[in-house]
Parts: sequence; structure tokens; C-alpha cells
Amino acid sequence: MKAVAVFPRTKEVKVIEHEAPQLTQPDQVKLRILDIGICGTDKEICAFEYGTSPPGSDYLVIGHESLGEVIEVGPAASRVKVGDLVVVTVRRPCPHPECRPCRAGYPDFCITGDYTERGIKGAHGFMTEEVVDHERYMHIVPPELRDVAVLTEPLTIAEKARDQIRQIVRRLPWLIPDIPEDMRRLPLTAVVLGAGPVGLLGAMTLLVAGCDTYVYALPPAPNPGSDIVEAIGGKYYSQGRIQVETQRALFGHIHLVYEATGVSRLAFEVLKLLGPNSVFIFTGVPSLKGAIEVDADLLMRNIVLKNQLVFGTVNASSENFDEAIRDIGIFHQRWPQALRALITSRSAPEEAPGVLLGKIGGIKNVITFSSRPA
Repeated sequence: MKAVAVFPRTKEVKVIEHEAPQLTQPDQVKLRILDIGICGTDKEICAFEYGTSPPGSDYLVIGHESLGEVIEVGPAASRVKVGDLVVVTVRRPCPHPECRPCRAGYPDFCITGDYTERGIKGAHGFMTEEVVDHERYMHIVPPELRDVAVLTEPLTIAEKARDQIRQIVRRLPWLIPDIPEDMRRLPLTAVVLGAGPVGLLGAMTLLVAGCDTYVYALPPAPNPGSDIVEAIGGKYYSQGRIQVETQRALFGHIHLVYEATGVSRLAFEVLKLLGPNSVFIFTGVPSLKGAIEVDADLLMRNIVLKNQLVFGTVNASSENFDEAIRDIGIFHQRWPQALRALITSRSAPEEAPGVLLGKIGGIKNVITFSSRPA
């Protein structure tokens, strides 16, 4: 069957013939792949910055943002049925008994680093015609979300961050459970760094949560990203287009920064402007290049004297996938056109190498293997 693969040794990206998978365990499920989203991770793998082939293979089938249709189920599979639409989680637990997160079902918090990730590290991905995986890694998507469900995996990043924020905010002693919910809620102001898919989906998540949300990105408005921000009720600012005084007035009063660029210089500049009792979330992974200058003394003083909290988040749990599917349903009801506008191109598998190598722009590019479920 057809698949899109990277060959690390020869540094090639091409469409290949890949062996069709078969059910080998009773709890496995076979999918016909419909859509695969392309993200910065995929492009970095295709630039051979990282990415690991499965043992015994000289290539890696790429793709981790999936949507598929169930076409066969094993005898022990009871939750999904033929015809269901599903998305599949990406990371698989490490084998080490001492890794409590993996043993508890949270490989996104793995402490050994020996996890595998489909389409990224040690396991073939989803950019192929058919895929087999265990039922426990599959999450059912309502049929009405068919056209946008491929956005589930990038949204899980914001879902995981939001879950952690809910726990972190409990550190503030005046937010006690005994007082009414409307009094416990802070008038949250949030800034999203970046107007790519992760940033825009994060902005939608923050707006649904009731935050006053700003998106700060490089391209000047108007552009497709700024149009989406305005359509969902956020405020868009372009990097370098605001006076320093205005930046301080804006960013000096925020409660939350959701970084979604992987641009370390921008992130640390904004971190300097973070307000008291506030939280900064890193989601981007910068490529390894020359070191940047950071005012470490100022950052350390602020973090201590302003009770700030900084954390990073990667991948997502099974619960985060369910939350993402739920929220895509909310976004679809509230902003149907803006949500669909995130997907700016759909290409055939034969065109995937060109898309992966950066020959097409846009917000979210999708490789479509099948236009509709049979």
C-alpha cells in the first residue's frame, strides 16, 4: 500500500510501497486513513533534525496527526465498531517498571525517554493507506466533525496545558473551594505567542474558558491567522508593530502566556514582562542553533519576587484527546467558518513530499488519503 516515508541514512522523503498491516492481537483495530495533518515536527523530521525509524527498518513512515475510519475490529475490541471515525494517540509507554507515569497510563510524562511515538520515534506513523493499532489508543469522533477532526492532536497540547493550569491555580490561597465559582475566577488575561495551528487552537481554548485573549505573531495583519483571531473574538498584534510602552502596558498585566512558536528569543523577551502570580507555558521546541543572550538575573528576580510559574508541556494523555474532541465540537458550533479556515490546503499523498519540504504555505496543511468514509 501507499505510504510517505523518510529515509534518514540517504536523506530522502518519498512515496513508497509499504506492507499492509494485519490484525495480530485480539484487541487490535484496522483503520482506513482519511486525513493526516502536517506540522513543524514533521517538517523537522524531513529536514533530518530528528526522527527514528523502527528497529529493523531503514525508513520511518511519517505522520502523527490522524483521522481514520474503522474497517476491521479484533474479537476483544468492544468500544469501537466498523464505520466509526477515530483519532489515534501518538506516544506509547516505555517498558521500564520504575517509570510510574507510563505504568499509570501517562506516557506523556515518561521519565526514562524510552517511549515510542508513531511517526516520530521508533514506530511508523499514520501517513499511509491503512493502520493497525490497539483499541485503547483510539478515540471516537462524531460524524459531524469529519472535516475538522484532524485538528484533534494539535489541540491536545492546549488541553494538557489547561489541565495543568487548573491544578496550578489552586496554589493561590484565596481561591478556596468554599466561595462561589464566579468569585473564585480571576479576570484572566492571556497572551498566545504564535498564530500557527497550535497557537490558534490554544486561543480558541482560552476564549472558551473565558479569558481575554491576545495573539502576538510575526506577520502584520491582515493575514489568514489574524482573520481567524478576529473572527473568534481575540485581539491580534504583530511582532515589531507595537511600541515598547504599549507592549509593557499589555504584557505587564497578563496572567497567562501560552508560547506556541519555538522562537526562544521572543519567548524570553515576553517572559520578562510577565505579571505577578502569573504562568508561562512553553510548548515550542526550538531547533539547536547559536545561543541567545538572556537577562538571567532579571528573570530570576521576577520569578521569585512575583510568584511566577514557568513550565513546559509535551504530547498528551488519553483524557486530553477526549477533551480535544469535545472542544472541537464546541469550536464547530461557535466558530464553524473560523475552525474550517485553519485547514488551508488538502493534498494527495503523491504531493506530500513537496508539502513536507516546505513548498506550500498556509496554516494547517492536510494530506488526504480518502475524501469520505465509504
